[in-house]
Order: sequence, then structure tokens, then C-alpha cells
Amino acid sequence: MNRKHNNGVSDSDDQGQSGMAGQYKDRPVVVLKNNIMARKNAVIDDKADVLRREELVSARENAAGLREEAVHLREEQAIARERGIHTAATVQAASDEHMVTLQQANAHLVVATIEAHKLAEQIQIAKAQLESANLAKSDFLSRMSHELRTPLNAILGFAQLLEAGNPPPTDTQILRLDQIIKAGWYLLELINEILDLAVIESGKLSLSREAVSLIDVVHECQAMVEAQAQQHDIRLTFHPFDPGWFANADRTRVKQVLINLLSNAIKYNREHGTVDVYCIESAPDCLRIRIKDSGAGLTPEQLVQLFQPFNRLGQETGAVEGTGIGLVVTKQLVELMGGAIGVDSTVGVGSEFWIDLVKDVTPQLDAGHALSSDLAAHAQGNPAQRTLLYVEDNPANLMLVEQIIAGHPHVRMLSARDGHLGIALARAHRPDVILMDINLPGISGLQTLKILRQDPAVAHIPVIALSANAMFRDIEKGLAAGFFRYLTKPIKINEFMSAFDDALKFSETELPHANETGPLR
Repeated sequence: MNRKHNNGVSDSDDQGQSGMAGQYKDRPVVVLKNNIMARKNAVIDDKADVLRREELVSARENAAGLREEAVHLREEQAIARERGIHTAATVQAASDEHMVTLQQANAHLVVATIEAHKLAEQIQIAKAQLESANLAKSDFLSRMSHELRTPLNAILGFAQLLEAGNPPPTDTQILRLDQIIKAGWYLLELINEILDLAVIESGKLSLSREAVSLIDVVHECQAMVEAQAQQHDIRLTFHPFDPGWFANADRTRVKQVLINLLSNAIKYNREHGTVDVYCIESAPDCLRIRIKDSGAGLTPEQLVQLFQPFNRLGQETGAVEGTGIGLVVTKQLVELMGGAIGVDSTVGVGSEFWIDLVKDVTPQLDAGHALSSDLAAHAQGNPAQRTLLYVEDNPANLMLVEQIIAGHPHVRMLSARDGHLGIALARAHRPDVILMDINLPGISGLQTLKILRQDPAVAHIPVIALSANAMFRDIEKGLAAGFFRYLTKPIKINEFMSAFDDALKFSETELPHANETGPLR
């Protein structure tokens, strides 16, 4: 039974309504949930859609980027291909240009090589021609020396004999002989200067450097120029210096240098002038010889020209004789000996020439090398007759030596006109000394000497060369061949007699059995 409530609703109704109410009461929740879920799903769908759209956009963007990259890559590849083509073309062009340059360089190198080869051949030809010319010049100078000295030998030799002859010459004859002798020696001096210059310039001059006593050389030069100084009224003063000073030099060349400087100091001096000679130690290893004159002096312009060949100062007036090469030779000789030469000059006051020579230690002198006495004293000590064999083809030279020997009765002279006869006479007579010319008909003096040296019977005999071959290389060659002395023409009688005396002493002291007679050959 349904009960009704105050609200007029029965229980059945309440139950129905309650069920419906519960039914309806639960439904909005479900709907709401469903709506919420639907909305969530929709939101999710929307988000998914958005995500899909975003992903699609992103994918599209990525695809576009990839397409752009692909396009860019293709462009880069195209550019790279273009660059590669361009680079290859550039490299090819550069290679072609380099090849052309190399070809040109090779062509120039080939031309330069050919030209260098031609130049080398020309140099060799020129060198050979120069050597041939130098040899021809040397031969010419040697021949000219011989040809000029041979007649001078006769002129000066016989003039000296006449001057010292018996009966003595008259005053007029003495004056004439003096002019002949003076001119002859002057001519020989000029010849020597020209030959010296030629030999020095050819580089063939050899020096024999040794310890040279300056006091001895200066005294010898003083004796040689005093007559010239007296003739020009020049007061010549040699100031004292240490006699123990020695120079490392060639004795002959030092004398030549000093004689030239002293002669110039006298020649270029004023009337009644003076010449002073000093020797000082300019440095611990250097000795200086000063030659001071009171002449006119030299201007700076003249000093510049002083050592030039063939530039003879004073030639404008013709007052001074000479070749103009004396100082040139002097300078070259001093420098070849390791020294130096200089000059100080003041116009109107005078000039001072000086030479520096390398100082040498004082040598230990050997008493056995003392100077020998002259031939006359030697003859008094040993009156036995001595024999000289002279091998010479020139009649004037034979006559000259024969007359020189004629003044010494203890000496007899044999003569031979050629080397073969000279060898025969030497073997037959065993002379004490042999005097030998070099330029002989048939065999030369050098060949004759060689044959004599190979024969034990005559090999000991000292042989003196007497020749007009006066070049230094001729002298050097002769001494190397074995000549005892090498004398040059024209003959200087004192020098000849001194060498002859030395040779005689050598025969006595060194070879006591030289004069023993042996079997003839």
C-alpha cells in the first residue's frame, strides 16, 4: 500500500520518483563526463591535429630546406666544376707559358754555351799567341843583348887597354879615350835598363835574396859614383851608421838601385850642390836608406809622373840624358825584394828618395870566403907559370883577352875557335882555368862544358863563362850548368882578373893535382 506523505506523494510515487530521480540524477554526470571526455578527446584531437599540422609544416620546411640545400649543393658543384675547368685552363696556360720560358731559357743556354766555348777557344788561342809573343820577345831581347854587347866589348876593352897601356897615352889621347869609355859604359847602361824592364815585365826576373851587408854595398856604391860627383862639383857625404846591419835582399840589385838613385841625385842637382846619404832603422824589421839632394825639387805634378815608364823629367830642355825607365826599374826591383820606395820633394829646396829593405840577422861569416888578393900579388907568391885556355870564335875578343893576359908574364894563353878544338886542347894541356864563350860554332859553350864535366881527366878544371848573353836567365842557366863564374861582356878588366884569380886559387887549394899530366885523348 502506497503511503502518501504530507507533500501528497505516496511511497510508491516516492520510489518511482526516486528511481527516476536517481536515474536522472546520474545522467548529467555521465553526460558531463562524456562531454568532458569528448572535449578532452576533441582537445587531444585538436592537439594531435595541431601537432600533425606542425609536423607537416616542419616536414614541409625540412623538405624545403633539403630542396634548398640540394639546389645550393648543385650550384656549388656547378661552381666547383666551373672553377675546376677554369683552374685547369689556368694551370694549362701557366704550364704552356712556363714551357715556353723553359724553351727560351734552354735556347739562350745553348747559345751561351756555344759562345762560351768559342770564347774559351779564343782565350786559348790568345794565350798561346801571347806566350809565343813573349817567347819571341825574350828571344829577340836575348839576341839584341848579345848583338849589342859584342861590339861594345871590343870598344870598351881596347879603350881600357889603351888607357892603361905602356907607353902611357898623351893627355889628348887620355881625353879622347875617356870620352870613348864614358860613352860606351853609358850605352851599356841604357841597354841594361831596357832589358831589365822587359825581363821584369815578363815575370822572368829571379832574385837571389841573402843577408847583404849594407855597409859593404854602400861603400862599393860610393866608390862607383865619387868620380861622377866630382865631375859635377857635387859634395857627396855618406853619414856613418851601424856596420852590423844586414838586409835580406839581392846584393847585385841593391847596388843597382843605389847607383841609380845616387846618379840621379848628382845628375838633377844644382851647381855646387850636395848629396847626403843616411841609413837608419825605420822599424824593428826594416832598414831605410835615404838619399837627399839639394836640387831644384819636384812639383806635385812631376811627382805623379815620376815612376811612369819612358817619362824622363827634364827632357823638355834636353839637359838630362837617359831612357826615363831607371826609376821604374828601381821601384820594381825594390818591391820584388819585399821593400818599398818613396820620395819627398820641395821645389827650390831639393828631393829625398828613400828605400826600405827587410832587415836580416847578422850572418856568421866564414873566414874562407874572404876576398882574394889581386892577380899580381898572387903571381909573386907562386911564380910558376899558369895556363889559361880561351874558347872564343870572335877574333876581337880573343885579341882583347890576349892583351889583358900579356901584362902577366906568369900566365900563358891558349885559344880555340870552337868547342871541339877547346875540348882537345883541354885534354892535351890540362889548363889551370878555361875561359868559355857561350855562342860558339858547332857546339855551344854549354855543350862543351857538359862534355868536359863528363871526362874525369879535365872535369876538375874551373870553367869561367864569358858571354854577351847577359839576361838573368842566361846567367842562372849557366851557373846551374856548372860554370865556376859567369861574366858578361863587355869585359870589366878588374872583374875579369878577380874571377881569374879566384879560379887559380881554386885549382891550387881544392885540386892540388889538377896540373898533373895525364894521357892524351
